[in-house]
Amino acid sequence: MFVAPDPGRLRLRTSVRAVLGVGAAVCVSELSGFSLIASITAGLAALLALFTVQDASVGAQRTTTALLPAAGFPVLALATALHGLASARDLAFLAVVFCGVYARRWGPRGHALGIFAFMNFFMAQFLHAVPAQLPELYAAIGLALLAAGAVRFLLWPVERRTPPAAPPPALPGTGLARPTTRQAFQATAACAVALALGQAFSEERWYWAVGTVWWTFVNTASRGETLVRGFRRVLGTVIGIAVGLLVAVPLHGAPAPSAALVALCVFGIFYTAAVSYSWMMLAVTVMAGLLYGLLGVLDHHLLVLRLVETAVGAVAAGLAVLLVLPVTTHATNHAWIQRALGCVHAATAAATARLSHDPAADPAPHAAELELLLGRVRLALAPLVHPLSPFRARKARARQVIALLDDCAREVRGLVAVSADPVASHDVRLTAACWRVEAAAEALTAGETGLDRAVAEARETRQGAGGDTALVHLHGLEKALAELAAPLLTAPRS
Repeated sequence: MFVAPDPGRLRLRTSVRAVLGVGAAVCVSELSGFSLIASITAGLAALLALFTVQDASVGAQRTTTALLPAAGFPVLALATALHGLASARDLAFLAVVFCGVYARRWGPRGHALGIFAFMNFFMAQFLHAVPAQLPELYAAIGLALLAAGAVRFLLWPVERRTPPAAPPPALPGTGLARPTTRQAFQATAACAVALALGQAFSEERWYWAVGTVWWTFVNTASRGETLVRGFRRVLGTVIGIAVGLLVAVPLHGAPAPSAALVALCVFGIFYTAAVSYSWMMLAVTVMAGLLYGLLGVLDHHLLVLRLVETAVGAVAAGLAVLLVLPVTTHATNHAWIQRALGCVHAATAAATARLSHDPAADPAPHAAELELLLGRVRLALAPLVHPLSPFRARKARARQVIALLDDCAREVRGLVAVSADPVASHDVRLTAACWRVEAAAEALTAGETGLDRAVAEARETRQGAGGDTALVHLHGLEKALAELAAPLLTAPRS
């Protein structure tokens, strides 16, 4: 929980860069003579641009950043125009939610634009923006995106030295079988419930319930993932409110210390996002309290209301994923595991071809894709291995699957390293071992049983592999795949 690996200190560098980018955006807004509301808007816009734009190439990231105003400005104008028309505002907000989630089918760019559109409507409620403020808000957002872009792409281009990892393509499907379509209906239904219940608790701060629903559905694909994320959001909010009572409330909106703590919260959001959603929500909650303090409306009652609205949103999201076009955890993790096994198959075949001196064969891209897919598998299996999960047998099987897939990834990495050696020779035993690995992967994806014999064969042939490193890795793969048969081919509820 407290210590997580940070290869190349990438999280540290991007977190420090985020503080610089958001700080630059706020400074530019202040130097331009904009109001406090405009400066807060600028900071939030820069934070969103740095946080949500995650395309697979730097060029694509620049394009997506440039397109953010096209998604955000019309929504901001709509939100301010409907400021005094509650019914029309609520319907428009739900329409923005549906379109924003539906846009995720177009990959990282659609994901980022959808979030930016939603957050512009959200910010209009948070700041009580009206049409007369639009020119100033537009200017502040435009300058903020320029400042954040300058820091990200010119002053500190982290991605040039460490290319961003391309997220694995979303699970396929058409119509209501497509996960993004189902999520669009789920999120809209959940937001409708959260909006109604949130307004029952507060006519002014209801939007926190809707915001909870929105962010609970980000980067989730099954009902289990969504329920776990909702729990973690509430947990992080509870801890964040406790910290806010001790830190934000006593400051009474003092500009200098509040700004310093907001910068610390921005760092915390970026540094913890990849490893702990609860810790990220702690930072978000404290930052929200500090911003309310700068606006002069912070007290302990407001923080308690924040917790209530968050709980309302989490419950609404949980009900939606259970009742509205549910996507089961088993179906989701099964689909991602099958893709990971297919990637193991492709990497093995490419490595063997490379060892046969085929210059066109390159297993490295398959190995990189496998690492990304395993990350997605861990996310899909997270509900089953959660400490609060009551299903002990399923938890044990999920942990076994993760361990064996990690073994596969380790053997694939070793095989790729061996195949990159120009003096590595081809052995007829490699071909036979490769065929067995491919057969084991195909049997698992087809749901076939009877892989027990492969375990024994792999053990025997591994002992006879001698110093042939490639054979050792292939037999290790074969053994791991054979042992995956037990957890993968067992009925999920047995």
